[in-house]
Amino acid sequence: MVMRSKNGATELFPNESLSERKKRKAFLELLLEHHLKDPSFTEEDVGEEVDVFMFAGHDTTAMSLSWTLYCLGKNPEIQQRVREELDEIFGDDMDRSIGREDLTRLKYLECVIKEALRLYPSAPFIARECKESFTVLDHTVPSGGLCVILICELHQDPESFPEPEKFIPERFFPGNSVGRHPYAYVPFSAGPRNCIGQKFAMMEEKIVLAHILKKFRVTSLDPRDKVITKPNLTTKNVQPLRLRFEPRNL
Repeated sequence: MVMRSKNGATELFPNESLSERKKRKAFLELLLEHHLKDPSFTEEDVGEEVDVFMFAGHDTTAMSLSWTLYCLGKNPEIQQRVREELDEIFGDDMDRSIGREDLTRLKYLECVIKEALRLYPSAPFIARECKESFTVLDHTVPSGGLCVILICELHQDPESFPEPEKFIPERFFPGNSVGRHPYAYVPFSAGPRNCIGQKFAMMEEKIVLAHILKKFRVTSLDPRDKVITKPNLTTKNVQPLRLRFEPRNL
């Protein structure tokens, strides 16, 4: 359950008692306790885990939210369909808090987020070190070699995604995903080293976008050919994304 507290902050699990809240520990505290119990989990390991969670849980989600809003601002008919879904769930009470059940009902918004991640994956590439040699397309990759997977290119494959340049959230309807290769779409990577926070990230994005779209109409001010991305750890734009937010008339 997510709700707004008296001081305006968003709280998770508002039905918890004060004693239950006190039992919950901060992320860093949990890591340090684990380090004290098992010294093989070193202080350096603690620092690396904190760095990963701070970066992976902040910059990537922020960029995904920005690109999703940009895509919705370029496709008003899709934005209207998202608003209709929100109206069906929340009715006229646009100030109501967003609960876990609401998140499961935001199915079209989830498809919108997935399609934005297809066009603008938060992490445009991933790298893996080969533990054993293998052959692909008559080329042998030696053990110890570094393989770089360009997610941004993988998501543009017309065999998996016809008309790949178009923003079509319906691609991710369950019936339209049948037969698609499981690794054709990997915005959170895949395999044993995939993103452990992907479900939380999706929940987080649904909540933020729902709050925005319940009250505002978004318009993107720049055509897509004027929005240039640059190589980075996350898919970022060279110039600021210019969006206009107008109060929505219910």
